[in-house]
Amino acid sequence: MFKIGDFSKLTLVSVRMLRYYDELGLLKPAQVDSFTGYRYYSAKQISSLNKIVKLRDMGFLIAEIAEILEASNNHQRLLLKLEEKQKQIQQNISHENEKLNKLEQMIVSIGMESVSMNYEVTIKTKPSCKVVSLREIIPQYDMEGQLWMKLGGFMEEQKLPCIPPGFAIYHDMEYKESDVDVEVAIGVENILEDQGVFKFRETEAVPSMASMMVPGPFENIAPAYNALAEWVEKNEYKIDGAARQICHKGPWNENSSENYLTEVMFPVHKR
Repeated sequence: MFKIGDFSKLTLVSVRMLRYYDELGLLKPAQVDSFTGYRYYSAKQISSLNKIVKLRDMGFLIAEIAEILEASNNHQRLLLKLEEKQKQIQQNISHENEKLNKLEQMIVSIGMESVSMNYEVTIKTKPSCKVVSLREIIPQYDMEGQLWMKLGGFMEEQKLPCIPPGFAIYHDMEYKESDVDVEVAIGVENILEDQGVFKFRETEAVPSMASMMVPGPFENIAPAYNALAEWVEKNEYKIDGAARQICHKGPWNENSSENYLTEVMFPVHKR
């Protein structure tokens, strides 16, 4: 048996932490002297202590560590607890990577403030056109690609000739962080019968659309929207309907995102 100080030296765990684990019931001393109150530990407890330290370093909370120690003799239960933590850590890594990407984008944008892109806005008339479309509520805007895959698969299966470029319509009247209403559409020669979620229709003509061409990666679209807002206000226009995006060049026909070309469009009218 070892006094708490000696056990601390042998296990590289401080006396303070050993007392803390004792208070929490994670690792009780093998023996406590009833007269002096000294704590004594056994060498057999080292494996339990090592497990506690590893679990703590992996980010497990005290309550979770207690559950795992309790489940140590139940292989399936123990495995389930570890797999749950694995998924949680993977999600945390994904979220942290998203934060890192946004941070990197901000650093780049700050460095480019003096050479910001000069977006040019033009007013266009958008005539009606025959399209086949797919409209769904999707979790987030960046999942729009799934709609294009579904629509492309349908057209290939039906051997429908298309009239590019396709475009997306964002039907929500505000920006939403989740459950967004998006319709993707591509031109066709003839209006056919609807097939389930795939609808054939003729779009309405839009007499006045503020249009802006955005070159480069999709990350450039957000600042382009900001520039469009400034242009709309400066030129005394008012937004009047759902936004559209036309991806003239994208991952399907360009290897480098630097060569992407996206057109952002808003229906507008003079104030």
